Amino acid sequence: YGNEKRFFCPPPCVYISGRGWRLRPDDTKGQGRYGLIGYMCLDSSANSLDDTFKLAFDDLTNHRMFASAKSLYISDQDKRKHFRLLLRLFLSGQEVGSFQSRMIKVISKPSQKRQSMKNADLCISSGSRVALFNRLRSQTVSTRFLSVDRHAAVASSRQWTAFTITLVQGLDQGDYILSEGFICYSSVVKLVCTETGVALPPMVIRKVNKQHAILDVDEPVSQLHKCSFQFREEAHSYLCLSNDTLIQHQGSFSSNDPGRVVLSDGCCWTIIGVEAVEFSFNQNLAPLHSLVSPVPVITGLQVSGGGHVATLEVQGENFTPHLKIWFSCQESETMFRSPKSMLCVIPDVSVFGESWRCMRRVITVPLSLMRSDGLIYRSSYSFTYTPELQPPPPARGDDALLESIHQEFTRANFHLFMQS
Repeated sequence: YGNEKRFFCPPPCVYISGRGWRLRPDDTKGQGRYGLIGYMCLDSSANSLDDTFKLAFDDLTNHRMFASAKSLYISDQDKRKHFRLLLRLFLSGQEVGSFQSRMIKVISKPSQKRQSMKNADLCISSGSRVALFNRLRSQTVSTRFLSVDRHAAVASSRQWTAFTITLVQGLDQGDYILSEGFICYSSVVKLVCTETGVALPPMVIRKVNKQHAILDVDEPVSQLHKCSFQFREEAHSYLCLSNDTLIQHQGSFSSNDPGRVVLSDGCCWTIIGVEAVEFSFNQNLAPLHSLVSPVPVITGLQVSGGGHVATLEVQGENFTPHLKIWFSCQESETMFRSPKSMLCVIPDVSVFGESWRCMRRVITVPLSLMRSDGLIYRSSYSFTYTPELQPPPPARGDDALLESIHQEFTRANFHLFMQS
């Protein structure tokens, strides 16, 4: 649109959590509270300060900090259809690392065509993450985001919440089940906050056209569409924004078309797909000798073999030969295969439980990655040891020697496997 700047809506946000960010003394004046500052830009502007937005972090509850890149925009000279965001963090003047978002698709305006399954990249599917915002009279300053605060749904001008939107079926029987597929208008959906689990009641999603909810439309919901949410319990009652407060608005049938319901501006929500990435690491109080990024991320696990020769393949991203896989506080023998795959020997369950020969309970231990310099990358994955169906015969006096020989043999076999 000429020379207009293409701002993000909703704006990219950064949340910092953990007590460690406040443990370092703020010995750098002008560097922000606790000496933490950040810069966000597009991946193509990493070496340019002109298109970089400086983040100012504010305190939240539960040892968290928050910043929003509300003035970040895409240049009209940038003709790319996909890009990533880049975040650089500095603590007390020292760079912590660089962190990338997932790939983002450029959508400047909503599609005016009737959506179909052919436009799968624009359609919103059940189980995806979305954000909702309301903008009165097309004024940017009046934008309000649907958010969750203190376990309640609110309207916020600064923070937005990612909701998981899911198709709902079976409400007529007093219960419901979640189903898969594309979200279509006139369907019942459930919105659940991805972080807190706070859920809005099941509602019917309606297409909005010129402040009218259209009741007889069942086409797929698309990115940047205007929509409304009708409560099932109240006839023609809609989720509405009124003076920064969420209320139930009673719509009225159109005098010209009985298939349309007249709504107020506060009932018209814009829906857009969003995504979140999370990076976690633990370090000691000594100064960093190298950046924490790129942060290795675990995306999947694959177990092979069993007993004393069981191995675990860890799949993910940003793996290096300097990483070791840890089962709780037990290091395992690790083999680097590629930046997306590592292999390790699963430690014996006796490390985590006494009298493992008579084990009768499930033992679950967290998985983490440790760098050679002591930096720990926690993960959301864990490994579970299941009880044996039958206990082995009682141990004899010389079983300890045989067991140690067997473990050394297993270790030698693993090293041969690594070489091959």
